[in-house]
Amino acid sequence: MRRKRYIVNGRVQGVGFRPSVYRMAAKHRLTGSVQNTSLGVVIEVQGKEEALAWFEEELRGNPPPLAEITRIQTDETTPEAGESGFIILESSALEQSQVLISPDSAVCSDCTREILDPKDRRYLYPFTNCTNCGPRYTITGLIPYDRQNTSMACFEMCLQCRREYSDPGDRRFHAQPNACPQCGPGLWLTDADGNRISEHDSPLKKSAYLLKQGNILAIKGLGGFHLACDAADQEAVRELRRRKNRPHKPLAVMVPDIAAAVELAELSPLEAEILQSPSSPILAVKPIQPCPLSPELAPDTDLLGIMLAYTPLHLVLFEHFKALLTRQEIPALVMTSGNMSSEPISLGNREALKSLGHIADYFLLHDRDILVRCDDSVMCARGPGPAYFRRARGYTPQPVFLSRVGPCILGTGPELKNTFCLTRNDQAFVSQHIGDLQNLESYSFYRECIDHLQHVLQVNPEMVVCDLHPDYLSTKYARQESGLPVQALQHHYAHILSVMAENCFEGPCLGLALDGAGLGDDGTLWGGELLLVDNRDMTLQRLGSFEPVPLPGGDLAVREPWRIAAGFIHRLGLEHSVLARDFEQGLTKEEMLLRQMLKSNINSPLSSGCGRLFDAVAALLGLVRSISYEGQAAVILEKIQSRGQETAYDIPVIHRNGLGILDTLTLFRQILKDHISGLSPAIISRRFHLSLVRGLCLWAAQAGNATGIRTIGLSGGVMHNLTLARELEEGLARKSFNVLTHRFLPPGDACVSLGQAVYGRHLARLKT
Repeated sequence: MRRKRYIVNGRVQGVGFRPSVYRMAAKHRLTGSVQNTSLGVVIEVQGKEEALAWFEEELRGNPPPLAEITRIQTDETTPEAGESGFIILESSALEQSQVLISPDSAVCSDCTREILDPKDRRYLYPFTNCTNCGPRYTITGLIPYDRQNTSMACFEMCLQCRREYSDPGDRRFHAQPNACPQCGPGLWLTDADGNRISEHDSPLKKSAYLLKQGNILAIKGLGGFHLACDAADQEAVRELRRRKNRPHKPLAVMVPDIAAAVELAELSPLEAEILQSPSSPILAVKPIQPCPLSPELAPDTDLLGIMLAYTPLHLVLFEHFKALLTRQEIPALVMTSGNMSSEPISLGNREALKSLGHIADYFLLHDRDILVRCDDSVMCARGPGPAYFRRARGYTPQPVFLSRVGPCILGTGPELKNTFCLTRNDQAFVSQHIGDLQNLESYSFYRECIDHLQHVLQVNPEMVVCDLHPDYLSTKYARQESGLPVQALQHHYAHILSVMAENCFEGPCLGLALDGAGLGDDGTLWGGELLLVDNRDMTLQRLGSFEPVPLPGGDLAVREPWRIAAGFIHRLGLEHSVLARDFEQGLTKEEMLLRQMLKSNINSPLSSGCGRLFDAVAALLGLVRSISYEGQAAVILEKIQSRGQETAYDIPVIHRNGLGILDTLTLFRQILKDHISGLSPAIISRRFHLSLVRGLCLWAAQAGNATGIRTIGLSGGVMHNLTLARELEEGLARKSFNVLTHRFLPPGDACVSLGQAVYGRHLARLKT
């Protein structure tokens, strides 16, 4: 007889891991125990050598569906006499946590069958779950992940649920949110003033009817509220946009199942797989044409964001909604974040009634508290794998695994698309999408999330790293509230350090950091940068930038891209030329004052931002004059491309003051000339995209030849442009580069906090 002890780390709590181990041990006739601890899952098994070998093989190779094993430590121990069976011990808490908290998971097929079975006791119950699905992170206040540490603590299980929970052979064994209609959370419907609507119909059935009648509902979901309306009702969609102050930004659509999704879009196998995964994100796909839904859903792009009903509540709502449709109609509901633009998603019932009362006609509420706000994740299928636009529900708080162990550091993130990052040993925990830190509501959400994640990870950072910009709220948090030693890191170096970290790459690396703006070391606004980063000795060097251009009006120019186009024209010295006449004919007398502002260099900071180049070209072509959301101009510019066009403009690289400057002024001059000559904006847009890809590849190749470095990282919000992301990666690969792209985080500013944390770990190691 031999006895072995295993400590299993990873996503192994709240995913049915212990009952799975119990069944494995019984199968191989082993004795011992399994226990959740803050070190991970601790297993002790005793038996014959061959049986132990079979057990270990199954343990490593056949974990439960939601489990993810990252490490197994194995020790030989002394056999115990008289042990008669295998038991599951109560959880214990030790000092240092190594547990990975599970993300929330979409309703599984087994629970779906029960919900739709009129003979099942959970028929149409909107809070059905088991160990293979349901809420996790959003209801967890402490670890270990046991019921008393979740928002289900106030719901005492009935006898039937308790039997399921206590039976190791049951699918609901130790399913912490386990409940049924007799003992679990309940639903109710109110008007916008919070008055309960007394009807004979169930709240979900009544909600479906109200949606079909063109009403807007606020629906309490898994990580916050959704605002919902009928996606085929154009007037309802328009009214939702008006009330939410979201005139153009795409709205996500939810459908009941994959069968409905394929009626709206031609899905690739990868897209179908992502939609049906336990993470169940919003997926940007190409809709069929003509699309049977409202054209107001995504007016700026040819992509539509679709997700499947991922909770039992949504599933039951669609059962009632489908009953109101004709055979030809596709069941689809707008499900957009329950917030006003720039504010965090609403969390509690009273909060939602207060903040969304002027938007929603009715409120579908429940009494299971949400402890952690977590918006829907947004992705697309790009090339062989998925790419993130927004990482939150279904993925947070899965860590990014780093190449080595290090101290705990807090990266506070940027201002826009904020996330923060906490490191623990060889893991980096990047928070869910926080949003733009530009008001007190978002800042409160940010602080709340930092406190919560530190608490559940049981870590105390020894250093905080923030952005170089002194006015960001995330910077002010670091310097005024954290109480920790503070270091600052330039925004674009953080971008490249993050993509290197995701790929566990160590050594010298070139980086193309392409975004809108970040304060540079020289006090100007960077955003189209060619960098050299060596994360072993933390060499950070700027090799080149886009040609800087003035932004007349400062931040106002970002919201009114015509100003940026005027800045390009000024830099080219073409204000009085025939080339600029057509553009300037559209300017008012007030706007003509821009010339004097530019001439006198009044409130016209210089920017090398790649995103600002997209803005200027879109404005020049008459596609936008002002924008209602970040990146709108670039989204429209990409959409209108004439794909058959292969002619490109010249973008030379010039050398000045020790930097290689990508001459975007020469590029803009050629675009201006083609525009004045009457060339189609669609052709110009395609030429622009082709030219930028070729120019970036030439720029990188020259730097690679000069430095001997053949690895390059791509990061920054401009990499959300699918044309640029795909063609730039292919072009650099053809030039024999090893191309690093983001694998677990969005390329936009949501990845910056990871780069900051990696930088802090290096500085902390130097101090020791």
